[in-house]
Amino acid sequence: MADRVVLITGASTGIGAATAHAAVDAGYRVALAARSEDRLTALAGELGGDERALARRCDVTRWEDQEAMVASVLDAFGRIDATFANAGFGARRGFENETPEFWREMVLTNVLGVAYTIRATLPAVRDSSGHYVLTSSVAGRRPLQGSLYSATKHAATALGESLRQELRQMHENFSVRVTLIEPGMTDTPFFDNKPQQALEPEDIASAVLYTLSQPARVDVNEVLIRPVAQPG
Repeated sequence: MADRVVLITGASTGIGAATAHAAVDAGYRVALAARSEDRLTALAGELGGDERALARRCDVTRWEDQEAMVASVLDAFGRIDATFANAGFGARRGFENETPEFWREMVLTNVLGVAYTIRATLPAVRDSSGHYVLTSSVAGRRPLQGSLYSATKHAATALGESLRQELRQMHENFSVRVTLIEPGMTDTPFFDNKPQQALEPEDIASAVLYTLSQPARVDVNEVLIRPVAQPG
């Protein structure tokens, strides 16, 4: 495991940053992608610098950024063993809230950004018989009233299953694994005010590392995680 590489989008804070720490602790090298270059650089330093962590500014809604990100990872580390498509953000409920411009950016990030990440990394992940992990949500399993965010996470859930079926049925690939991580309420920058009785980012990171550590014959397709205080 010491030489394996995991690429994480949305890596600068929250679940992405916690997963980067957990992955390095487990022996992985990490490629960190996000729009906040200063935070990424600082995180890479915490994780051991150039030998263990690569920081790359990447707007996941821009195809050229994703291509450049993958090229830099392969140049630095030579492989991608796991891709954690984690970049995303939410919006207030209600179809009269938020601006149309905000909605557009959220849909592009949460849906098209995930699809771009899959497309950009697929050749490398196939070469390594690797693993995809996609961040969906409890909101990606059932509609929430007035929530466009919920619709984007339903799309992320569909992307994960579509990818799994493509690999198995179109390419007869039975080695690349695909996992959907579906967190409930988690204390991340998603919220303006700190939520009470929520999960911590480290809880989700532990789930990601659990899926990556399973034997090659095991494909954990979905992991739904709620705090015990969350009723729905």
